[in-house]
Amino acid sequence: MNVSFEHLTGLSVTVDEVQYDPTRPAPPDRPHPFVYHVSIHNDSQETVNIFGRKWIVRDTDGDTLVVEGDGVVGQFPKLEPGQTFSYNSYHVIKAESTATGSFFGTTTQGRPVCARIPRFEMHPPLLA
Repeated sequence: MNVSFEHLTGLSVTVDEVQYDPTRPAPPDRPHPFVYHVSIHNDSQETVNIFGRKWIVRDTDGDTLVVEGDGVVGQFPKLEPGQTFSYNSYHVIKAESTATGSFFGTTTQGRPVCARIPRFEMHPPLLA
C-alpha cells in the first residue's frame, strides 16, 4: 500500500535544544551521545494523531543512518488544535553529524499528514 503524506498547515516541529551528554550509553563505534529536545506543535484546525517517525542522520564520513519506527518515544500523541507534544531522546554518533526527519500522522478524518523535523547539527567535543 502506497500512502501519500501531505503537509498540514499549522502542524510543525521545533528542535528546542541539542546537547552532548557523555553520561548516556553509547557503543564503541558510535561513542558520542547527543540528547535532543523536540516539540510537535499543532496550530491547525484539525486533531492529529502521530503514529510514526523517520530520522536521517548523516555524518561527515559520508555514512547515513535511517531510523524509522512506530510512535514517538513509545507514545502515540493525539494533538488537538493548539496543543504541543514535547519530548527528548538521543542519537549516538561517531563523527560530526546532521539529523533531520519527519513525523507521520493522520487527522481524525483519516487524512495522512506529516511534519518535517528541522535539520540540526551535532558536534562532538575535541578529544585530546
